[in-house]
Amino acid sequence: MPLSAEHEIHKRRRSRNVGLGLVLVAFVALVFGLTVVKVQQGDMMEAFDHQPRVSELPVEEPRP
Repeated sequence: MPLSAEHEIHKRRRSRNVGLGLVLVAFVALVFGLTVVKVQQGDMMEAFDHQPRVSELPVEEPRP
């Protein structure tokens, strides 16, 4: 019996592995795409820099 003979179970495993690999690649592409979009819209991002955020401060009325 040659060692290169492939059993049916190996074919099933390979197809499952390929399917799982495609799902993982799609997930990574989705996360990368979302990251690129967030970085391009940088004016909406607020980073934690130990200073109060302008959007969190109460609105002050102008003094007359």
